[in-house]
Amino acid sequence: MKKKLYIVWAMVLALGAGTAQAQKQTPPEGGQPKNFNLPAKQEFELPNGLEATMVPFGQVPKVTVVMVAQVGNVHESPQENGLADITGQLLMEGTANRTAKQIAEDVARMGGQLYINVGRDQTTLSGSVLSEYGPDLVNLMAEVLEEPSFPEEELDRVKKDFKRSMNLARAQPGMQAQTKFNKALYGDHPYGSGIPTDEEIDGYSLEEVKDFYQRQFGAKRTNVYVAGEFNAGAMKEAITSALADWAEGPEPAIPVAKPITKGEMIVVDRPGAPQSTIIFGLPVVPPSHPDYMALRVTNSLLGGSFGSRITRNIREDKGYTYSPSSALVARYKVGDWSEQADVTTEHTGNSLKEIVYEIERLRKEPPTEEELKGIQNYEAGLFVLRNSTPGGIIGQLNFLELHDLPDSFLENQVENIHAITPEQVQQTAKKYLRPQDMTLVVVGDKKQIDKQLQAFQEELKKVPVTQ
Repeated sequence: MKKKLYIVWAMVLALGAGTAQAQKQTPPEGGQPKNFNLPAKQEFELPNGLEATMVPFGQVPKVTVVMVAQVGNVHESPQENGLADITGQLLMEGTANRTAKQIAEDVARMGGQLYINVGRDQTTLSGSVLSEYGPDLVNLMAEVLEEPSFPEEELDRVKKDFKRSMNLARAQPGMQAQTKFNKALYGDHPYGSGIPTDEEIDGYSLEEVKDFYQRQFGAKRTNVYVAGEFNAGAMKEAITSALADWAEGPEPAIPVAKPITKGEMIVVDRPGAPQSTIIFGLPVVPPSHPDYMALRVTNSLLGGSFGSRITRNIREDKGYTYSPSSALVARYKVGDWSEQADVTTEHTGNSLKEIVYEIERLRKEPPTEEELKGIQNYEAGLFVLRNSTPGGIIGQLNFLELHDLPDSFLENQVENIHAITPEQVQQTAKKYLRPQDMTLVVVGDKKQIDKQLQAFQEELKKVPVTQ
């Protein structure tokens, strides 16, 4: 009896294996890609110039509020490197009515937390709480932005924390390479500023912090976003009553950079390093340019996804590196592309050679329809994921606002991604990804990599210049 059961069970397993194999060989057809339907949004502007956007989204009884001030490192003068960061952190240290501890406790009672982030172009204050506390969160966040107390007793601690984080960043070879790369491309523009030094940070007084706040913050430079489950009338009333009296402040203004395209090599010596950190890239177009979507797909195919060509080459096939990647960075009205990788020291030159090989291969011949389709599905999938949370929706809307893009940039994005042809990818690579014009930054053991880099430069000169 047991033998018969064994035979029957073996037959079932074999049938199941055969079915599974058949399923692997003939996967079901995927559905047609769908464009993103932006939820109905309510927009209004206060008399002082502050703009607000509210988007109902999801069914979870929580609401996310983000207040974005167009103030960031780009607004610092050469003598104010890092001052925006200190100012932003001090905003969270207390208001005219609350201490930092009280701010944290009040948000916690609403079922959430409050965060601030100082970036290149913007300072972002964000929080998520239970829906019923949405108006209360707006009032608290408005107080943080409008009525900071800038407690003098907290300045020294904020400076110490900032110095610690900057020193940690400065010690990382990736940050060293990125700083040199940004400086080479953006020069004296704030995008090219280096990591603030201890001396710079220690030199800022509380009066300078307050002055920076007064010169840079205000209603005209601020956008308020609300997304999630909320009472629209109550939220609009809260935004209006809490922020309508805020001073207009300065007009929105971000100095536009003029990036430098220059085929040069910069080497930062790191004696004894087992790896070389490389960044190889050049300026490209911003999101508002007609070629941007094709460039995004091209980036993903070439080096910007785990299954990209450069990644397969120098990671999977050659084993020169563990985590290479390329990035298309969108800055205000400008952009840049670069391939970045930490490669074993002895294969620094070989890694660069293979990167150029993959760029040139794409410039010479278009990808197959099958390869491109996989990349398009990947890019479209990432886009859908970015729109799956209230915070993600707000991030997308803020991206539109910063880069002065129409709603159609989001609504038609999936369609536009899938409309890119193999020939467009090839032409985009030919037009924008020119190895001879790329800036190369290498952080590594100079004694071990000098000859490799010299040989690479000689090889690079032999690459045909095609347009």
